[in-house]
Amino acid sequence: MAFFDSVKEAITQKPANLKKPFFYKKDSDAQRQLEKLKEIYKTAPNSIKLKIDQDIKMLSYGIAGEENIAFELSNSLLPIIVLHDLHIEFEDLSTQIDYLIITNKFSLIIECKNLIGNIEVNSNGDFIRTWQYNGKYNKEGIYSPITQNARHLDMIKRIKLTHKNNFVTKALFEKYFDEFHKSVVVLANPKTVINMKYAKKDVKDKIIRCDQLTECIKKMISDSKNALFSEKEMYEIADFYLSLHTPNTVDYTKKYQIDEPAQEESIPTVAPTLAPTTATTTAPKSVPVANPVATPTKPNIDETPLYKALKQYRYDTSKAEGIKPYFIYNNAQMEELISIMPKTFEEIKKVSGFGDVKCQKYGSAILEIINQYK
Repeated sequence: MAFFDSVKEAITQKPANLKKPFFYKKDSDAQRQLEKLKEIYKTAPNSIKLKIDQDIKMLSYGIAGEENIAFELSNSLLPIIVLHDLHIEFEDLSTQIDYLIITNKFSLIIECKNLIGNIEVNSNGDFIRTWQYNGKYNKEGIYSPITQNARHLDMIKRIKLTHKNNFVTKALFEKYFDEFHKSVVVLANPKTVINMKYAKKDVKDKIIRCDQLTECIKKMISDSKNALFSEKEMYEIADFYLSLHTPNTVDYTKKYQIDEPAQEESIPTVAPTLAPTTATTTAPKSVPVANPVATPTKPNIDETPLYKALKQYRYDTSKAEGIKPYFIYNNAQMEELISIMPKTFEEIKKVSGFGDVKCQKYGSAILEIINQYK
């Protein structure tokens, strides 16, 4: 059996028998955003460097906290599938899930908080953070991570309801939703002290420290009365969530109102000053333009032959495999494929949600289609 298991793993890029945590999605938009911020910081005006530096620190804290959680999950020895950093958009809403864990009984959403200072949760469910700076104690209320998790779950419920065909299946899904979808807030900073003396029980049960995560998941699985999922069902659930993920692209040049490099090139270089000064500028003289030529408008991407070809392939393949089309790739992924026009499997993997498994199954056909329209 060991030989056949090895062959199966080589083909599917999945463990033949799920006996320990498998990180099905490991990458993070936060890491890419951090690298982008560091690049922007190098050439940013002094007037906004403080804001950028604050964002860099916040992102770094968040990434460090998520790495602590990844360490605990990796060493838990639990047969679970781990999805890291999912960005999901639905209708006019979007949500960012730090970790989504698929166990053999339910899905678990983890909200990571790597906060400096101590946390108090009062009887109203308010989160209050206290920290020391320059010898003084500061106190502030923070947005409830439990409310954040509730928003994540609500979006998942709304999305899944759209896939239910009739009133009966929708009613059953809503009735048992809480049994199959759970959440927990993990405090990833080991130095944080949390005071939940006056917090309600349902709030206390949803907040744990990072070193308690493994035991918490084990207890939740043990307490659950749900029937066991097969490994196939677990991967189907994981693939469903992966199909919803889209990259979370933040345009920091707009956030900080930084001009693009092409615009900055037209500005003459001046000696740096210690403090900003007010400059007097002269409006440029207008230059008459004779017989301007109208620039032809580009067709919408969904009207291009390549888009239609990729969409048709997705439809035909989904019918052949008996799955939903977006399990193969969603519209956002299809548009990103068209944007980068990949030539190799490695370039396809740059599209979020495309790992070894999808490349193995669909990569050759995708490359062949794209090659026809270069």
